[in-house]
Amino acid sequence: MTARTHGDVLKWVEHGTGLFVTQVAVLGEQEMSQASILPGWTRKHLVAHVAANADALGNLVYWARTGERTPMYSSADQRVADIESGAKLRHTELVAWLNMSVHKLGVALDALTGEQWRTEVVTAQGRTVPATEIPWLRAREVCVHAVDLGTGTTFADLPDDFLARLIADIRDKRGLDGSLDGPLPEVAAYLAGRPHSLAEVPDLGPWL
Repeated sequence: MTARTHGDVLKWVEHGTGLFVTQVAVLGEQEMSQASILPGWTRKHLVAHVAANADALGNLVYWARTGERTPMYSSADQRVADIESGAKLRHTELVAWLNMSVHKLGVALDALTGEQWRTEVVTAQGRTVPATEIPWLRAREVCVHAVDLGTGTTFADLPDDFLARLIADIRDKRGLDGSLDGPLPEVAAYLAGRPHSLAEVPDLGPWL
């Protein structure tokens, strides 16, 4: 498998962001209040989560730029509380938050220098990674959650090279060995704990 380049990952962020923002933009109050593919979450929960994630990753970008330690979230409880409060906003307020957070994160990422990209930061899961990992974290969020909106986008709409990296990433985190037969989008959906068409495979439970 060919190693992903920084440029590849930035393109996946752009692709997934476009999918997510475009779909959200056409949802009204009623449609956004309906259930998403994720159990227990409406589309409003998803939009609030993706907007808050952009703000949180912006904290890591600030850390990389200044050297000042700025965690993604103040606590796990605060992360959950922000999503729940965000899900109570009107859809127009959520769209405004999403668009602003996307814009601010994009500007911040574009401003990082070569040395700043190599700065180590700590993810919400406690992993110490170089700032170059930030776009991959964002690409996963916007691409997979674009599917989770349940508005017609599927894993087949995501780039094959992104799906290959996603599969490798999930297999590593789940500690899975061996290979899986099936179309790339269906294997990715299965490993991500989303609806899929693979037969006779064990349930893996939720991911992301």
